[in-house]
Amino acid sequence: MKPLKVVLVTVLAGSISIGTAIFGQKWLGETPLVEGLSDRTQSRLHTLPDFRLTDLDGREVASNAWAGKVIVLNYWATWCPSCLEELPLFVSAQKALKDSGVQFVGIAVDRAEDVRAFIAEHPLDYPVLIADLQAVELSKKLGNRLEGLPFTAIFDRHGRKVFSQLGPMTESELQTQLATLVAPSARRSASAD
Repeated sequence: MKPLKVVLVTVLAGSISIGTAIFGQKWLGETPLVEGLSDRTQSRLHTLPDFRLTDLDGREVASNAWAGKVIVLNYWATWCPSCLEELPLFVSAQKALKDSGVQFVGIAVDRAEDVRAFIAEHPLDYPVLIADLQAVELSKKLGNRLEGLPFTAIFDRHGRKVFSQLGPMTESELQTQLATLVAPSARRSASAD
């Protein structure tokens, strides 16, 4: 290969790498390599906003219905295998922690009739709401930049987001996140179950 071609290929490869790094970070919402490239912190939410979604009976439910509680907001769907794997963990945690002020809330990114059929066979003991476009946008603002499922966000009793994760949660991850938010006596009784 001629020296000029080697230089051109090297410059082209370097340009592609730098461009990918800058725009890849922009796409993923990471801090840009070039200072001032964009400021996405304004669009990110650090507190649970007021929102209204319908439940499986078609009733509108407002997010302030759980004010003063630790809220575990979980986006899921009946067609998502990872989502279905973590649901039993959330059901047992809701049962164990309901008296300690922890409220799980499912947001199904699915058709209401599919969710109703699923819940008829696999009951959930916490509210399930049906996502709309605003709910999907809310998940992005809460940290779900890839819009994947399952996605979980946890809020303290003051509505401040303390955790978010794309992908299924394990029991130890959930316990770790809730440990500092739940009273010690409630944690002991939950571990005894």
